[in-house]
Amino acid sequence: MREKSYHLSEPTWCPGCGLYGIFAALKKAASRLDLDPEQFVLVTGIGCHGRLNSYFKAYGFHALHGRTLPVATGIKLSNPRLTVMAISGDGDAYSIGLSHFIHSLRRNISLVYLVVDNKVYALTQGQTSPTSGMGFVSVSTPEGSKERPLNGPQLALAAGGTFIARGFSGDPAQLAILIEKAIKHKGFALVDILSPCVTHNKVNTYDWYKNSIDHLNRDLGYNRRNRMLAWERLSREEKIPVGLIYEEEKPSYEELVLPEKDKPLVFSDLRPDFFRLENILEKFE
Repeated sequence: MREKSYHLSEPTWCPGCGLYGIFAALKKAASRLDLDPEQFVLVTGIGCHGRLNSYFKAYGFHALHGRTLPVATGIKLSNPRLTVMAISGDGDAYSIGLSHFIHSLRRNISLVYLVVDNKVYALTQGQTSPTSGMGFVSVSTPEGSKERPLNGPQLALAAGGTFIARGFSGDPAQLAILIEKAIKHKGFALVDILSPCVTHNKVNTYDWYKNSIDHLNRDLGYNRRNRMLAWERLSREEKIPVGLIYEEEKPSYEELVLPEKDKPLVFSDLRPDFFRLENILEKFE
């Protein structure tokens, strides 16, 4: 059997951009799962990551800034057979799109959400983002940021997330494993990805991340199903936990709301019960 190709065209990101590692990991995960491109939908937001639609062979939708999750939710509910993945930057996900992020977590709809976290607004020349560190100097904070950074995975855990992972674009092999597990998960799966911006962020570099990462898969005592342990690891400031941080099983949103969870909505019988409808209308007469 001929191996599927997910490579559509050559990327044009800055040389050394972490998105190259994410692109490689995404292709590897799709190949391992033997996903059909026509059954895979990639929803991107505004940011450097948004070009992925042009490079990865699958259906794609380039959404408005912060609106990847509503679009991805609509696609998944319309056809639950599809593998739907949303991709945002840290500004896209944790700033203008933050409310959608919280509600997607509590609904637990079966989506994979990749957040490309380079700690700056890279596309618009490197302004401070919600995940930039205290004191970070940028064109928008010339005297250093006075705000504490937002911790996406920790917020996801507090909001009831059922699959929370963090990867590193400098390690695409491990990242591919996390993406593969996220796709298999029934429910909302967050993969926060530490991804250096080599052009606008000279602080959080590849070497900085390599010295700051805490590899959870190397800790034999770590239990990814222990919520309190996950919270404790995410609360540490000296090291950044990377790997599968937390996982649990809960009913997915589409299982609870769709009349036939394995059938596209267009093929479902959505005709109303006219007797009940008439009773409702009578109340307004």
